[in-house]
Amino acid sequence: MQRRKFLRTAGVGGAAVAAAGTVAAPAIAQSMPEIKWRLASSFPKSLDTIFGAGEDFAKRVAALTDNKFQIRVFAAGEIVPGLQVVDAVQNETVECGHTASYYYVGKDPTFAFDTAVPFGLNTRQHNAWVYHGGGLELMREFYKDYNMTSFLMSNTGAQMGGWWRKEIKSPEDMKGVKMRIGGFAGQVMAKLGVVPQQLAGGEIYPALEKGTIDAAEWVGPYDDQKLGFNKVAQYYYYPGWWEGSAALSLFVGLKAWNALPAIYKEAVASAAAETNVRSVGKYDVQNPKALRELVAAGTKFLPFPQSVMEACFNAANELYAETVAKNPKFKKVYDSWKPFRNEEVLWFRVVENTFDNFMARQSAANKL
Repeated sequence: MQRRKFLRTAGVGGAAVAAAGTVAAPAIAQSMPEIKWRLASSFPKSLDTIFGAGEDFAKRVAALTDNKFQIRVFAAGEIVPGLQVVDAVQNETVECGHTASYYYVGKDPTFAFDTAVPFGLNTRQHNAWVYHGGGLELMREFYKDYNMTSFLMSNTGAQMGGWWRKEIKSPEDMKGVKMRIGGFAGQVMAKLGVVPQQLAGGEIYPALEKGTIDAAEWVGPYDDQKLGFNKVAQYYYYPGWWEGSAALSLFVGLKAWNALPAIYKEAVASAAAETNVRSVGKYDVQNPKALRELVAAGTKFLPFPQSVMEACFNAANELYAETVAKNPKFKKVYDSWKPFRNEEVLWFRVVENTFDNFMARQSAANKL
């Protein structure tokens, strides 16, 4: 979007423009205040995908506001640890943060919906729920209790099932495994005997290397290769049934948000939406090459057995029922989310999956 067009159409000073006939965009830009924010990221600088999304967002906001609105991005640990970003936003330590909402299920399991829940939505379906299915309104209502509002700001797409030191042939093989796994999925894994651990990205490799944990999930081939997990665990499973999509959110403190001029609010919303779209494409380009390199280097690339998938699916449904029964906030979101998911799965079965599966068969037969 060109800056002049953005300034003309952002809805600021509409009455004055109508009265005067036309107002030059540069004159409006000159009157805009200079604002500086700090953004705390949950991710290390080494990950140009997830951490880089915060930088892309900040650059876009600056471009849309003639560099009057500057957002400085800080990596995990520079202001607060990676798993304390929401606390920093809530307490007004920083104006905004970029993080995975499901890191904070210890506060309330309802946080999980904004990033991913087990056997949930794929990336397109999640975007549809948030933007057009009532998800954004539901989550923003929930976030008011934490003194913040939210925007989708990046997504990894469907994730892998993580790195394991031993082969998983049945649900029995999962018992006693200490696994780094985030969000609501850790509670599902616990039902199968796994011992879930929540660690920030930069802490996972040392824990795997030292044997503090036996398995770890992060994102997918590109990020996992950068973090070196293949050096300390040989089995790489798929799919990450807990993250058919993994959305990362921009959280903005309500005080900082309410103080913004309307044109800057539009810049934040537009830049976040653009970054959300672009981040998925970046992963889709980088993951295939990284996966080939991992397999060539000796990684054992395996699907979860059907018995494991079914056991996890059943455990997830048990956990949903238990949580709905005792948490009204979770129930309110779940009662909107579940029928939306079910309808989307039916629709994707008709066209999307039929097409994708046909193309997959052609690929397997070397016909592409």
